[in-house]
Amino acid sequence: MYIRFDATLALLASLVMINAQSLLSTLTQTYTLNVSHVGYNFLDNFSWETMDDPTHGRVNYVDLATALGDNLTFVSDSKFVMRADDTRQVENTTRGRDSVRIRSLAAYDDALFKGPWPNGGEIDIIEGVNLNRENLASQHTTPNCKMPKVRPQKGSTTSTSCDTSVNSNQGCGVSFPEQDSYGSSFNAGGGGFYIMEKSSTKGVSVWLLSRWDLLVLDGEPILDLVLLSEPDAHFPMQDKESPEGDCSYSEHFDAHDIVFNLTFCGDWAGSVWATSPCAAKAPTCEDFVNDYPQEFAEAYWEINSLRYIHSLVIFCFNLMP
Repeated sequence: MYIRFDATLALLASLVMINAQSLLSTLTQTYTLNVSHVGYNFLDNFSWETMDDPTHGRVNYVDLATALGDNLTFVSDSKFVMRADDTRQVENTTRGRDSVRIRSLAAYDDALFKGPWPNGGEIDIIEGVNLNRENLASQHTTPNCKMPKVRPQKGSTTSTSCDTSVNSNQGCGVSFPEQDSYGSSFNAGGGGFYIMEKSSTKGVSVWLLSRWDLLVLDGEPILDLVLLSEPDAHFPMQDKESPEGDCSYSEHFDAHDIVFNLTFCGDWAGSVWATSPCAAKAPTCEDFVNDYPQEFAEAYWEINSLRYIHSLVIFCFNLMP
């Protein structure tokens, strides 16, 4: 949660728990707004990570000072933007194209971390590669967490095992039904709102609302009605309220921090390069990333706001314009 949604080619952009614009007018006594990140607030509440990409991408994550100096991170009172370099060719001896990966300093939930990844689980709210137009939401966990293929959601189940040791860490994914939920088509529609609910009893659900959705009033999601509607993606847990679930929340999910990143090639985007329309531009994904900086001018995240609403652990975020 990860907006950079014009990340047109050879990109893997992902986000692990996010939120959005001012939902103050839609909050009721049921929900408490705990955290709100807008504009400059991101600089004080996230760390800029510089490690090697965990998905083996052709990317060089830079620190905050470098990101600000090279205009890969910039903020205003109302917006936060993180982007990839679009000016330099990349030398073969380097890690890859300069980009940004940020992680929240706080973790959200009422649990404690049990150990290194994948202990505690991962929830990808927004993810896609290359010229994809449909968002993919997914979970990645330790063994013995499975999802039913058919469940109450608008999206299509692409995989049912959440176990990271199965299917090359594909995770249990759901492809969104909207043709404009990711990439340049999402941008062309003016962005929108992604909302995630994380509950030990109800499981994990993700919704996408366009700015003209019937559940958006005066530019704000009507949160109570959103939570009553069918989600785009739903991941039920093992609970009396969700008998179809085959995944224990307490065994697989802890408090989560929030990660936004923009990476290139790697485990997913690189592996499908040859079968994507992008292959017409360069022999390999790595060649494309190295030699065509101008193609990355629209590879960015533009975030109006990120909010954490406690009581049900709800994240809702507003992306563009």
